[in-house]
Amino acid sequence: MKYLQLLFLCFYVSFATAQNVTIVSDANSPRAKFGAEKLSETLSAKGFTVASADKLKSSKDKVIVIGEKGTEFWKKNAKSAKIDDSKLTKKEGFLIRTQKNIIYIEGTDASGTLYGALELADRIKTSGQLPSEINIEDSPEMVLRGACIGMQKPVYLPGRDVYEYPYTPATFPWFYDKALWIKYLDMLVDNRMNSLYLWNGHPFASLVKLKDYPFAVEVSDEDFKKNEEIYKFLTVEANKRGIWVIQMFYNILVSKPFAEHYNIKTQDRSRPITPLLSDYTRKSIAAFIEKYPNVGLMVCLGEAINTVDDDVEWFTKTIIPGVRDGLQALGKTEEPPIILRSHDTDGPLVMEKSLPLYKNLYTESKYTGESLTTYTPGGPWGETHKQLSALKSIHIENVHILANLEPFRYGSPDFIQKTVKAMHSIHGANALHLYPQASYWDWPYSADKTKSGERLLEMDRDWIWYKAWARYAWDSKRDRNQEVKFWDKDLAAKFGTSQEAANNILKAYEETGEIAPKTLRRFGITEGNRQTLLLGMFESQLVNPSKWRVYPGFHESCGPAGELLLEYAKKEWNKEPHSGELPTQIIDEITEHGRLAVEAIDKAEPSVTKEKEEFARLKNDMHAYKAFADFFSEKVKAALLVLRYSYSNDIADLDKAIPHLEKSLEYYELLVKLTKDTYYYANSMQTAQRRIPIGGDDGNNKTWAELLLHYERELANFKRNLEKLKSSKDGKVESKEGKPWKTAEVTFIDEKPGSYLVKTGTKVYGTDISELTKIAPELQNLRGYSFVENDQNEKGTHLKFRNAKAVKLVVGYFNSDQKRFLLPPSLETDAAGNAHGQAEVILASAINLKDLPRVNIHTYTFQPGENKLDLGKGKVLILGFIDADQNITPRDVGYIDAGEKAAVDWLFY
Repeated sequence: MKYLQLLFLCFYVSFATAQNVTIVSDANSPRAKFGAEKLSETLSAKGFTVASADKLKSSKDKVIVIGEKGTEFWKKNAKSAKIDDSKLTKKEGFLIRTQKNIIYIEGTDASGTLYGALELADRIKTSGQLPSEINIEDSPEMVLRGACIGMQKPVYLPGRDVYEYPYTPATFPWFYDKALWIKYLDMLVDNRMNSLYLWNGHPFASLVKLKDYPFAVEVSDEDFKKNEEIYKFLTVEANKRGIWVIQMFYNILVSKPFAEHYNIKTQDRSRPITPLLSDYTRKSIAAFIEKYPNVGLMVCLGEAINTVDDDVEWFTKTIIPGVRDGLQALGKTEEPPIILRSHDTDGPLVMEKSLPLYKNLYTESKYTGESLTTYTPGGPWGETHKQLSALKSIHIENVHILANLEPFRYGSPDFIQKTVKAMHSIHGANALHLYPQASYWDWPYSADKTKSGERLLEMDRDWIWYKAWARYAWDSKRDRNQEVKFWDKDLAAKFGTSQEAANNILKAYEETGEIAPKTLRRFGITEGNRQTLLLGMFESQLVNPSKWRVYPGFHESCGPAGELLLEYAKKEWNKEPHSGELPTQIIDEITEHGRLAVEAIDKAEPSVTKEKEEFARLKNDMHAYKAFADFFSEKVKAALLVLRYSYSNDIADLDKAIPHLEKSLEYYELLVKLTKDTYYYANSMQTAQRRIPIGGDDGNNKTWAELLLHYERELANFKRNLEKLKSSKDGKVESKEGKPWKTAEVTFIDEKPGSYLVKTGTKVYGTDISELTKIAPELQNLRGYSFVENDQNEKGTHLKFRNAKAVKLVVGYFNSDQKRFLLPPSLETDAAGNAHGQAEVILASAINLKDLPRVNIHTYTFQPGENKLDLGKGKVLILGFIDADQNITPRDVGYIDAGEKAAVDWLFY
């Protein structure tokens, strides 16, 4: 730590003398007591004889007094010391002073007292001695410094939807392992972290029972008792260490037995708030607050609620009243903190409506989405952070999911320090909420394969991740040169190397620390779970990213200003000047980062004398990062040539792309070799939510070996289409027209909507501007369903029907981000956005209307039975039902607007 004051004298008491030490601490303070215990353990390990006392007595031996400022204990035991503690005012701050043979440790509060004791213990561990003179003061920069654990799994549980994971020994055996909890909590407090977030969809039905809804509990009586015991154990042990346990939950989400009792869904984004849903949730929260009064709440309003108005109503009329009901039952008035997660909601608006009702509110928002991309954030997401941090509450930066870092080790102190500085200086935040670096969905294990088959604990593997973030959350302004020395010393101790070798290990970490962030921010489709960067991307995604719906605001918010690949290719062809961060610049940089990282880690290897197996895994990761960077750079070079062809129509440009694609495969084959025996998977989310580079349905396509086959097929397709181009008479390949899809019949329940034929000349809204002018052949046989334009905008779109066999509903989304048009499914904001297979564009640019945006086609699959479709507010085309069993080929139809370039991704299909 960097200290405000640091005075050491050169006189130490050697542990070899086996000197006696008495530790005087406040027995009524769990945190002071815990700090005293840790200090005692350290002293005993160094050869001291340690005694404990609750009051100071005269002694010739060394004495350590540990206490909290202003308490009766401190007044009595530090009275004669006359310590000037007037500047000891910051939360969790402490000072350590020596007077004669007594060391005084005084904390601003209970946590400061604990941290002072731990600081002295750390110094004794490092030096092996008890300082004869010490005079320091310190306090953390960030108010909250926390990590999170997902009470979630890589796959859905049978019969359940996303986020629905009851707390049971069968699902989370590690949750009941007290030794594991102690290890994890000790790791947090060693890093001076003071908060632990538990993420779950609806935890209440595993932790409380309600008199009015006894059927809502979704665990057995035996498991319920285990949950009560372990949750109380966790909160007590966390409190000793100054750690605030925060339970997160999603809205509106109810337990499965509750849903079955009332014949409703556990979660349904489009449903309105009802008195039943509100009453159940309010009583669940009240019972939780009453039963676990030392636990905070974090509320995710988005993802399972439809509108911002509903968000405001739910937060102000259900959640806050639920907390107040719990306080009333306890007979307390002090408000426990509630954290508002701003994801998929209007955080500033919700706070504006809520602060008059409840004062102890915090806000939380993702730093740069669900990946780590930059230390120069900006754009619309940055503005959200600034708005939230400007409120009269603490704003928390959430380093979330890290979808672009899985699964390789990441530990760049330089990148992390710059990021934390940006949180303060650019976003105005003053708290940190840190996700595991990898394997969030598979916690507590990492993705590593070991020779013995034993799973590595993520907290052990990624020690440097936690240590670096916590170090800079405590103090982001540390001197860079001193930090290099700090990490060199740390790495030398871990791997038993020379300082020079340790510096090479640090260099390898910091070089690879730039590769994934730079790659994703310049070439990615999204920063979220939908994309697993380190599995690569297809050429079709590089040359026509809009088909996969680039997440709005992503590129502007997640990195410095610059050019995307399509923009760069256009400027290059038009000989226009370039600006900002360029695609060609990035591929040059990431390949150089990879080269330097491998060079550095290989130099360090001969010096390693400790943890050789872990070093070998670290070295393998560095080589894997280099292989990825080389692979991706070659793909970008090929994509640039393909995009050039879209302007030049010169087949020679396509010929030049082939060597780059072939070279990219060579690097990918190396990546397969480096990972096939070292990793179980690339991404810990193994569900249909993951779509890029390819769908992760049913746990497929999660390894590099699986993806290699797809990249080989991509090259074969490209070569085949290139030959067709060369053999054509006019240099063009006649594209195959799609065939009309086979329609299907359904029986409408309650009310049958009006209908229309999907053909040119039809005015879908009865207005001239809504006249169909171009329609993909696949849609020619369909019968669409008509809705009143204003009804769609004000009430949403709803259908209820019965079908005897599986059907797909064809839905047309307008290619516009204006509010009057319904946005297409977004897995970034709606975790259930692919529940019916609707996330992907099936036909891109498939319909033109006279004076409305062009339309992309999605399909929703419904199994036989009674079904319904509920879509949010905004115009959308419901184009009819088709047989779900027929073969459908996704494609870009190419009905584009005047002046636009036709997509060239057909070359890879």
